[in-house]
Amino acid sequence: MRNYLDSILAALRALKVNLMRSALTTLGIIIGVGAVIVMVAVGAGAEARVDQLIHSLGSNLIIVLPGSRTASGVRLGSGSSPTLTDDDAEAIQREIGSVQAAAPIVRGSAQIVFGNLNWATAIYGITPNYLEVREWEVAAGRNLETQDIKSSAKVALLGQTVADNLFPGENPLGQIIRIKRVPFEVVGLLKAKGQTPAGQDQDDTVLIPLTTARTRVLGGRWLGGKTVGSVYIKVLRADLVGEAQEQVGQLLRQRHRLRSGQDDDFFMRNLAQILEARAESSRTMSLLLAAVASVSLVVGGIGIMNIMFVSVTERTREIGLRMAVGAKSRDILSQFLIESVTLSLIGGLIGIGLGLAGSLALARLGEWPTVIEIDSVLLAFCFSAAVGVFFGYYPARKAARLDPIEALRYE
Repeated sequence: MRNYLDSILAALRALKVNLMRSALTTLGIIIGVGAVIVMVAVGAGAEARVDQLIHSLGSNLIIVLPGSRTASGVRLGSGSSPTLTDDDAEAIQREIGSVQAAAPIVRGSAQIVFGNLNWATAIYGITPNYLEVREWEVAAGRNLETQDIKSSAKVALLGQTVADNLFPGENPLGQIIRIKRVPFEVVGLLKAKGQTPAGQDQDDTVLIPLTTARTRVLGGRWLGGKTVGSVYIKVLRADLVGEAQEQVGQLLRQRHRLRSGQDDDFFMRNLAQILEARAESSRTMSLLLAAVASVSLVVGGIGIMNIMFVSVTERTREIGLRMAVGAKSRDILSQFLIESVTLSLIGGLIGIGLGLAGSLALARLGEWPTVIEIDSVLLAFCFSAAVGVFFGYYPARKAARLDPIEALRYE
């Protein structure tokens, strides 16, 4: 232990003699370690952001939308054929065991009026289990109830954006708003959800009973029927989403009496798969950038090897003197190897500091989501030490194998 401590002190003294050269030598290690930490933090931040988006939309979520229809040879696009009904949603929830809840929805837009204030927003006609499917909580008041649906009650839940614009600094509960001149009592205020991956404000919405939306607000194609614009389905567990999606498709084909070979009159979206694909692409890009940044570590290692060769050449007589007074080959090997590792570790520590600072700067100034992972910091530090050992071993071995007599005669 004493010999190793002496070797470390000797290595630090040798590095201090050529301070500028040592600093320039570690530059590649500093850049490499710092860049790896920043890139991994950006990738982890992107993944965390996707997880947040999945949670805001509702985890394990499947959305069923109406299919398209063809008129005079012209395909009118998705949603042009009103093929989904309330009964489809009830059947999905009743007959598929992996489904926790299914919520039928109709959607439109309208101007909301309160006093002398007004606001244009999205109107959703829903059933009480919509909030369960979307994992959306009520911040104040209550959710819609089954009785509200049966009686076509004129009650509403407000999103935070609507509440902020119609009731700035006021409590909206119990207030009467008008939607297309129809009075509605505000019975609940929703918790803030934020934006969707497409940038849509989820809080800019008003939720009213499904039956009321059909008969009193939206009208049109929704009036007098049981068709809905979409069905949101929440699956019990993430590993059951694929199976549930297949079962939902089979059930709807059976209910809609579609023959074999006939196209579906509906289509489904699995939002988790879409967002996870985006997360995977972010991870792949981060790994690619981290791999590119790792090249700096290799370049830094080559620089260390070069400087160690120079150091061995400059200190040949010193090596000969040490051997002449009893130093063994392993002592010389350990001294130069410790110098190499010390250079790498110093560069690694500085690189870690710069990497952490860079990650925080990106998060605050660039507004990029970053997550600093301890594992990546430790990995970068250990890799920098490994670079010192790998690239420093050959010059150290060359120093240890010098002939003492030839070393003493070296000019």
